[in-house]
Amino acid sequence: MSLHLHPPIPAALEAKSLYLPVMGVSVSAGFPSPAEDWAEERVDLNQRYVQHPEATFYFTVAGDSMVSSLAERSIPDGATLIVDRALSAKHDDIVVAVIDGDFTVKRLYCRGARLALIAENPAYPPIVLGDEQELSIWGVVTAWIARPR
Repeated sequence: MSLHLHPPIPAALEAKSLYLPVMGVSVSAGFPSPAEDWAEERVDLNQRYVQHPEATFYFTVAGDSMVSSLAERSIPDGATLIVDRALSAKHDDIVVAVIDGDFTVKRLYCRGARLALIAENPAYPPIVLGDEQELSIWGVVTAWIARPR
């Protein structure tokens, strides 16, 4: 299955703040720890994850080319990408790219004269552009939100 992105949704158009509670304790990923019944602060996810509101967009991922066995690098089907167009892409960034008019999300490989777009899923080969192909880096993925169920 290839990876496609739904049309972007501008972050700036979703200006209404939604402050969610941030708990004053960390959640143990190992052995359980006692929970506290209060939040120390409230945070707006736009403030936490959107650095440049006028240049930030949300995309919804469709496909499995960015699914990895490493959880911290895995972007599942249905995830929401937060993409900042104000940032300059550099080697190893996850980017939204436009290849011959089609959007894709991949990890940018840029070393010397070699440029490639790399999927996290090893079932997908790297995309190395041919002489006749056109590539544009549309934006840099700064975060993603995925639902575990």
